[in-house]
Amino acid sequence: MFQLSQQDIHLGAAAGSKQEAIQQVAAALTAAGNVGAGYVDGMQQRELQTSTYLGNGIAIPHGTTDTRDLVLKTGVQVFQFPQGIAWGDGQTAYVVIGIAARSDEHLALLRQLTHVLSDDSVADEMAKTDSKETLRSLLMGEKQRAELLFDTSLMALDVAADNLITLQALNAGRLQQVGAVDSRFVSDAVSRTPLSLGQGIWLADSYEGNLRSAVAVSRPASAFEQDGEKVALLVTAAVADDQPLAVLNYLSDLLLADKAERLLNADAPTLLALLTSVVPEESQVLSAEFVVRNEHGLHARPGTMLVNTIKQFNSEITVTNLDGSGKPANGRSLMKVVALGVKKGHRLRFTASGDDAEQALQAIGTAIAEGLGEGV
Repeated sequence: MFQLSQQDIHLGAAAGSKQEAIQQVAAALTAAGNVGAGYVDGMQQRELQTSTYLGNGIAIPHGTTDTRDLVLKTGVQVFQFPQGIAWGDGQTAYVVIGIAARSDEHLALLRQLTHVLSDDSVADEMAKTDSKETLRSLLMGEKQRAELLFDTSLMALDVAADNLITLQALNAGRLQQVGAVDSRFVSDAVSRTPLSLGQGIWLADSYEGNLRSAVAVSRPASAFEQDGEKVALLVTAAVADDQPLAVLNYLSDLLLADKAERLLNADAPTLLALLTSVVPEESQVLSAEFVVRNEHGLHARPGTMLVNTIKQFNSEITVTNLDGSGKPANGRSLMKVVALGVKKGHRLRFTASGDDAEQALQAIGTAIAEGLGEGV
């Protein structure tokens, strides 16, 4: 995980323009030994090509591919501008994070930062704090409650099982592997019979050994019967706070609508989406998958090009990194798209719902094939 020191943070800065703010950030990167003196020209040129404003008062200026050879070592410099800097298109930046990265090293950094910065309250606090340690802690996510652990790595589909205990042990074991529960949870969750919710869906949990909120799912290759009831899917929840309740609410809504078959027929990314968001019926949704060929993945510039392409259409569009966490993201949010951590060769699944869904997917496919402004 990327580490940030207080010496890389500059509070209470002032600048008369975006260009002046970038000059200050570039000078700090140069002084810290991250870049050569000419890197500032690349940062200014990048801004002319595509705005590096992320949203929530955050901008991440960085150089062009032509100036990447001026990067000496990966790093960032963080400037806080309490009075705000006009960043174009009516947007105001209060925290400016200058980035220097030679290759796709910055994707992990961006993924970490954008995850933290997607919280409106955190962005507001960063703009106002007079403490370097507070700003550092906010950027590093140290003041955030732990996010719910639930992605495709916590799913086991097509399991060769004909009894509930196998599914119980599999789910509990996965939760223990990611540090969400301890051995007490495993022992209790495996020894007690889960609750049948109907339609083949079962729920397991435990009052013991919950260390962090998480959800695991197992689905047998073929449904079987347990005590006369169908078993087609087991959800196991570790409950350390209220976050798993959202997953259980989505599950409950599907069951009340007699839509359990959607869970039983979906692949892992779709199953994850069904349990974490409202997903339109398949008859109302089009989807397509494309492979990203950009040498350095979806960093800010190609990410912006992708988001701008999506914003041309009225349809609701989500994007899922099939080679990442499998979590769907709002295609209109640059922060969420960049936070997917997309690298070269990763497969993206786009789903579109609306009158212009087909045209949107065609345009997205064309934009990706053409390199999202970078060429491939």
